[in-house]
Amino acid sequence: MGVGRVGGFWMVAASLPVMAGGAPEGPKEGKVRETPSAVVEVTAPLPSEPLVTVLDPRGARQPVPAQDGADGLRTVPGFSVVRKGGSDGDPVLRGMAGSRLLLLLDGEQILGGCGGRMDPPTAYVFPESFDRITVVKGPQTVLHGPGNSAGTVLFERTRERLAGPSVKGYASAMGGSFGRDDEVLDVTGGNRDIVVRGTGTRSHAGDFRDGGGASVHSFHTRWSANLALGWTPGDDTRLEVTTARSDGEAAYADRGVDGTRFRRENAGFRAEFRRVASWLEKVEFQVFRNYVDHIMDNYSLRTFTPTVMAPEPSAMNPDRTTTGGRLAGELRLGASTLATLGLDAQRNEHTGRMSMMQWSMPEEGMPRVADARFRNAGLFGEARHAFTGADRVVGGLRVDRWRAEDPRPRVSTGMMGSSPNPTAGARRKETLGGGFLRYERGLPEEATWYAGIGRAERFPDYWEAIAKESLASVSAFGTRPERTTQVDLGWIRRAGPLQGSLSVFANRVSDYILIQSNVMKPAGMMGTRAATVTRNVDAASYGGEATGMVRFAGGLRLDGSLAYVRGRNRTDGLALAQIPPLEARLGIVYQGDTWSAGLLTRGVARQDRVAVNQGTIVGQDLGPTGGFGVLSLNGAWNAAPGLVVSFGVDNLANRLYAEHVSRGATAVPGYAPQTLRVGEPGRNLWVKLAYAFGACH
Repeated sequence: MGVGRVGGFWMVAASLPVMAGGAPEGPKEGKVRETPSAVVEVTAPLPSEPLVTVLDPRGARQPVPAQDGADGLRTVPGFSVVRKGGSDGDPVLRGMAGSRLLLLLDGEQILGGCGGRMDPPTAYVFPESFDRITVVKGPQTVLHGPGNSAGTVLFERTRERLAGPSVKGYASAMGGSFGRDDEVLDVTGGNRDIVVRGTGTRSHAGDFRDGGGASVHSFHTRWSANLALGWTPGDDTRLEVTTARSDGEAAYADRGVDGTRFRRENAGFRAEFRRVASWLEKVEFQVFRNYVDHIMDNYSLRTFTPTVMAPEPSAMNPDRTTTGGRLAGELRLGASTLATLGLDAQRNEHTGRMSMMQWSMPEEGMPRVADARFRNAGLFGEARHAFTGADRVVGGLRVDRWRAEDPRPRVSTGMMGSSPNPTAGARRKETLGGGFLRYERGLPEEATWYAGIGRAERFPDYWEAIAKESLASVSAFGTRPERTTQVDLGWIRRAGPLQGSLSVFANRVSDYILIQSNVMKPAGMMGTRAATVTRNVDAASYGGEATGMVRFAGGLRLDGSLAYVRGRNRTDGLALAQIPPLEARLGIVYQGDTWSAGLLTRGVARQDRVAVNQGTIVGQDLGPTGGFGVLSLNGAWNAAPGLVVSFGVDNLANRLYAEHVSRGATAVPGYAPQTLRVGEPGRNLWVKLAYAFGACH
């Protein structure tokens, strides 16, 4: 069985409208799957509630199980991943990326250091060290922070009071093509009063080969260690201290440098009190500090050849310290009304140092120079009210006070040049708001339809305001905030042999923050130079996702999903750049008592609505792309109680293709010339063992 370039896509897509849902239901809020799943997921579970999808990061999935946070989101319809090498891709939801997608790790925000997005927040996420991933699409919550115009992603760990002295845990190991091997160990032990949880992960892979047999500069090695000490003096009280460290290195096929350090250091404290009073159901308090120390260079992981212009290699060492906190309370305002009120705050400082002569003047001997400071404080409130019958209304408001400072005396204008910074010492203050209102109506057979409207106002981030220029000057510090207003409509059905969901959206974005590359600017005596600039434009987009599952007799099941988005740059009269094409997935699964097996067909349509050299902080359009289809196989075996062996073959036909939102490939010494985009891996075999052990409560 094969899938053609375009015709095969439409063959797959045509079979989907008769369906409507996803794979088996994942763990809901507060729940943890006690044993590994014996079914390989090829589409995400059905939404657990309107616009909310909960994933089990420890369940086997296809393509190959995730090694970073972006990979962990691939099965959710509407998500794409920007390919740069073998790791550290940027997630894109409905064509929106970067800080439009709010990402939190156990309630904490991590902001990368690299001005070129070598280390997006998801680069510091090891999915299997978490118990669940919660995705909220659109600006349909205000509880977790500002600016979530695309959506919110929460990587979360479950906290519990043990019933008595016990030890339990989870371990997994995975091996695959291209030298891939991952290991995870997560152990929790203690008694009713003290709980200790330790988690360690390691992920490694060599260079992968694309479908044409070309080796892609993409090897990586990452590790992480997390420790949490909790005190639970009662069923309703928990205090916890956490710490984490991680590091690694990664090769990149889309640029002239590689990442040789991805060090993260974390410390946090949280307290939770439940059933405080008849009207106060819960109080949560959290503070954290995250430090990211990143090094990139052009000699450690690739061959460096001295030239007259560059006799020595170069190295750059940005870092960022992010501190923050949150206080929130859940109020019972009546039998049918629950409200959450709170405040949150965050501040971060970015610094950097570099050397263009690393051998004689190493970067580690250079002083660090601060180039950006951001602060924000927010007040929020969100409430849910149930009417008589099955009707509900959910809504929320938040307001944020932003402050930013540009301490740069000069701005780099190329590898060998710089200019005085026209906004040196400038400070900005903005008050931004956001909110949403959604109506939900329950229907028979666990079905719900909903309609909501939301608004998110987003302050320009470091990569937009500091790491880029503007059209008029070498500083983009004055970039205006982005304001998104979006309507979401949808339907979910979670019971019966035919289950599914459908969600559609449409938005208008005022002062959309567009990144445009290859803009020619004067360069004094040198004539002109190419710059990458930040611009404000007006934009709009619409689209949606459908997922479906139908069960047949004999353990056979059909899963499918369809995702589409279309955007327009209304100011320039062009297509909005970096919009992924129409995509369909169709999975045929057999599930028995001990074994399961599945076949996945993924079809992606041609994308010719492009705006070359325009895009976002994660990448710009390179030109049109053709459609493609990929066929993959998988299976799983319940080998023993708590032990599951899963396996698969991705890209069975060894197809040569690249994603539309992939970054542009660059020449790397010792590697064959690359195609325009960084290609996807060719045929990829993998096997994973997962084991849950110890007491379960």
